[in-house]
Amino acid sequence: MISYIKGPITAIEGDQIVVEVGPVGLAVHVPLSVLDGLPGIGQIVTVYTYFQVKEDGMALYGFLTRQDRDMFRQLIGVSGIGPKAALGLLSALRPDDLRLAIITGDAKAISKAPGIGAKTAQRLILDLKDKMSAQEVLHNLGEGELPVSQAAAPGAPESGREAVQALVALGYTTSEASRAVGRVEGVQDMTAEEVLKASLRFLAF
Repeated sequence: MISYIKGPITAIEGDQIVVEVGPVGLAVHVPLSVLDGLPGIGQIVTVYTYFQVKEDGMALYGFLTRQDRDMFRQLIGVSGIGPKAALGLLSALRPDDLRLAIITGDAKAISKAPGIGAKTAQRLILDLKDKMSAQEVLHNLGEGELPVSQAAAPGAPESGREAVQALVALGYTTSEASRAVGRVEGVQDMTAEEVLKASLRFLAF
């Protein structure tokens, strides 16, 4: 198995990048969400890879962190989700947002990905929810925020939980609402209305 590759990027073509490794240029399929985190053409990048061998060909899939590669492996382990659908999920939702959607059971957010219907989203949640750790969605959050995975939890401040419920009633997904409330500082000292107003500022952009 090819665990990772490291070298300069020589091309970016749609959902595929080419990384020069010695005298060879390796074509790597990546989620669209990865593209924003890539350095420019000619810059060195380390890509953690998943190498798939099938009867009709071989393909290399790449991610910027081992955790995101592990997320991809978990996704393709779910019945009905192949590499193409998994890439679509990780393109439509950032890995941390997808983890949050799984933890909170947010099938609506998951089914936004191309080719993922409501039944597949529910199956994904059922298969992976117990394998997800809330800690996995916290490492990209800024300091001073209420952890998004806790924003709608029973032990969270009542005002925060009520604000999440209100945002969901307004049409936002549970993960979108939880993330917005999680970015509000001082939730425990605010009323639900104050948290709601503050959360909407984060959803306006």
